Amino acid sequence: MFIALRNIIKFAPRRGIQFRAIQKASASSYLIEDPKYAFLKDLGLEKNNLGVYNGSWTGSGEVITSTSPINNRPIADVVQGNLTDYDNAVKAMQEAWEIWADIPAPQRGEIVRQLGDAFRAKKNTLRKLVSLEMGKILAESEGEIQEYIDICDYAVGLSRMYEGKVIPSERPGHVLLEMWNPIGALGIITAFNFPVAVFGWNNALAMVCGDVMVWKGAPTTMLTSIAVMKIISSVLEKNKLPGAICSLVCGGVDIGSAIAKDTRLPLVSFTGSTDAGLKVGMEVQSRFGKSLLELGGNNAILVAEDADLDMVIRSALFACIGTAGQRCTTTRRIIVHEKVHNEVVERLKKAFVKIKIGDPIEPDTLYGPLHTKQSVDQYLKAIDQAKELGGTVEYGGKVLEMPGNYVEPTIITGLPHDAGLVHSETFAPIVYILKTSSVDEAIKWNNEVKQGLSSSLFTQNLGNIFKWLGPKGSDCGVANVNIPTNGAEIGGAFGGEKHSGNGRGLGSDSWKQYMRRTTCTINYSKELPLAQGIKFE
Repeated sequence: MFIALRNIIKFAPRRGIQFRAIQKASASSYLIEDPKYAFLKDLGLEKNNLGVYNGSWTGSGEVITSTSPINNRPIADVVQGNLTDYDNAVKAMQEAWEIWADIPAPQRGEIVRQLGDAFRAKKNTLRKLVSLEMGKILAESEGEIQEYIDICDYAVGLSRMYEGKVIPSERPGHVLLEMWNPIGALGIITAFNFPVAVFGWNNALAMVCGDVMVWKGAPTTMLTSIAVMKIISSVLEKNKLPGAICSLVCGGVDIGSAIAKDTRLPLVSFTGSTDAGLKVGMEVQSRFGKSLLELGGNNAILVAEDADLDMVIRSALFACIGTAGQRCTTTRRIIVHEKVHNEVVERLKKAFVKIKIGDPIEPDTLYGPLHTKQSVDQYLKAIDQAKELGGTVEYGGKVLEMPGNYVEPTIITGLPHDAGLVHSETFAPIVYILKTSSVDEAIKWNNEVKQGLSSSLFTQNLGNIFKWLGPKGSDCGVANVNIPTNGAEIGGAFGGEKHSGNGRGLGSDSWKQYMRRTTCTINYSKELPLAQGIKFE
């Protein structure tokens, strides 16, 4: 994706923002009935879909219409689940765990390997659905599905590698062990912007650890959730395993609240806004459950005076406008040394001009729509606030006159580093460029916001790099050097600090979050010495 973006930036004609017109259609016609979108039926979707899976497909709740942000036309309908559907799904899941937990971990890994292959086979069609329903471009949609495939590969290896410890005991004739066992069941709540990958992180790792799960995706991407679950269920059914190992309940706030409160779920993984995550975390904590929270970010790229500006511009372009600014790792602030500030602003403006805007399903599009009309309103509100505070809109700032939720990517300068607007996260393609006098000052500005997800420093100075990575450096969970704030690899732990949440997803030792640790002391002698030399005789 990054190489392709670089090439397009280099060779694109110098003509203003380009966009591909999208033909209007009757508001009452469903896209699933359009031959152009035949891939929807290839994924097992219908005009009316059942949104609950617990080994069989059902649904008793409200009927919701999924709408495409590309043209605001309806795609298909989904019958959501109600609280009774949810309770039935969790009961079926508990029964499935009795079978799943007895299967040796390497055999569970074999099932996850098959999941990866199943997603490989459906990658081309599933990526089109993600683009149609979420709005991100095809390259990013494909990358999201590839991320699920990659974490499946990682989890397969993990199924033969995760282990406990044998610890030296201070008592003769004793051995001290640490054992890891499945946590049992977890609830997974994911956001609209990554409707496949984030569930995949949790799903693959939790499965090899021996857990079962119930998933609630975003209400605006329910078709993607259903398509993903149909792929998973086909693998489970082929292996004669209970489908409820991986259950799905499409729904709204009531289902999310039920997951947070459910004592049958020792762990809840939530991805979404900081405000919603705080409520979920407090609810889970109130029942002594564990939460894995991946929340908002206010991510900054720091540009030292010695930075390679070619790399800065290429990186910032993708980091600022990828997914139309709707990533938790999107760059919201660029903190630039005063000696190169003006050059960075001008070069980034020229790069923005070359971006092709339009239908994200078209292969040469680099920038699609915002996900909802509400997102467009938030975008406009933030720009108005920036102007009121004395900011200058260097580029963008307008809604595009075309079907769908399209807005211009926007660059704003002239705002104080500590302005409330700069410290807040607007989930839209708006970047604030700030002028700084030193790397030390830039690091302080990076750390002064409440969020602490991702950050990046561009420099050629080794001293700056180790300062950035040291105890007084970036306070974010991700602190990159000479690459953008987004684009995490599956091998490293991913997650934030402060208001960006807790816990870590993806690789490293993140599997431990899906298991419970037990310490066991075994006495193989005939004596009963106490620890710390205590005498009680």
